[in-house]
Amino acid sequence: MSVVIVDYNAGNVQSVTYALERLGVSPQLSADPEVIRSADRVIFPGVGEASTAMRFLKERKLDEVIRDLKQPVFGVCLGLQLMCAHSEENNTDCLGIFNVQVKKFEPTLKVPQMGWNNLEHTTGPLFKGIEADSYVYYVHSYYAETSPYTIATTDYVNTFSAALNKDNFYALQAHPEKSGKIGERILQNFLDIK
Repeated sequence: MSVVIVDYNAGNVQSVTYALERLGVSPQLSADPEVIRSADRVIFPGVGEASTAMRFLKERKLDEVIRDLKQPVFGVCLGLQLMCAHSEENNTDCLGIFNVQVKKFEPTLKVPQMGWNNLEHTTGPLFKGIEADSYVYYVHSYYAETSPYTIATTDYVNTFSAALNKDNFYALQAHPEKSGKIGERILQNFLDIK
């Protein structure tokens, strides 16, 4: 199975690579549209700031490439937010795969949310074999609102989309590569999606 991690200058690709290697997969890091299109699975990770990341994607026309992918695609953290319609982070128009708004947490609790929190109301193949209320690791100041695409929620300040799904596009706000056995299982479940 060929797995490509989209290389768009947005952090954490090394830890995602190591997590996949622990599962016996050697991913390729690429910003080449043809390499991305030909992969069996595409992972769209990210740590960073929305407008800078979107500018990088648009300059290389990777925004169009990602939107048009037909194989399973997995957005992680900033990747999830960029797959939404719009982010309050620097008033950024995003990829629009999910018609969802990304909002900044109100600072009624410490922002960013940094640490372990549980997944609730999980549905779909991404969470196969994962017990309700399992904990995953978060680092984020922005969140995707709940919507018909929501396949898991988490509560922090308010309830938000912990995971999204539309057709072949899946996304997780938490970092599976930093979430121990649960994160490993989520990654394996993504790789196993038919």
